[in-house]
Amino acid sequence: MDAEATRERWTREAQAVVARMRAGGGAAGLARPEQVMGKTGLEVMQAMLAGELPYPHIADTLDFALVEVGPGTAIFQGTPQLKHYNPLGTVHGGWYATLLDSALGCAVHTTMPAGRGYTTAELGVNIVRAANTRTGPLRAIGKVIHSGRQMATAEARIVGPDDKLYAHATTTCLVFEQR
Repeated sequence: MDAEATRERWTREAQAVVARMRAGGGAAGLARPEQVMGKTGLEVMQAMLAGELPYPHIADTLDFALVEVGPGTAIFQGTPQLKHYNPLGTVHGGWYATLLDSALGCAVHTTMPAGRGYTTAELGVNIVRAANTRTGPLRAIGKVIHSGRQMATAEARIVGPDDKLYAHATTTCLVFEQR
């Protein structure tokens, strides 16, 4: 499939996911403990995609969305905009880092059994290609490498519709029992 067709497909898919989340009552916010109690991490992420649970405010702030989850994977999509630029006139590294951290963390989240949580202990980001307002949609694809009782690791890549690499990252997360 060519890059333009992929770009159009990604745009349609993201619009459909956001519409489904909002139609299901989903909005930016924080889930209440009783909403997630007894759910696995994958069930929580699926409920968010279905609009049954709120999605994080950061998605509205930085204009990206979770578009797909599966066991050990999470895909986010965002489109760089002028408001994401730094004073040098390029997309701020924090935009890349946040998009990657979201894909990494949510991929780890999908591996959590009910009652277990995680937090990022280490995040390493490498930006290898500049994005700009003409780049179009980019996807951060996160995949778990290891998920254990005390620690999880994952890797993610930001790619364009032409499969060009824009950035990549790794994370180490601490896993713990939730209160």
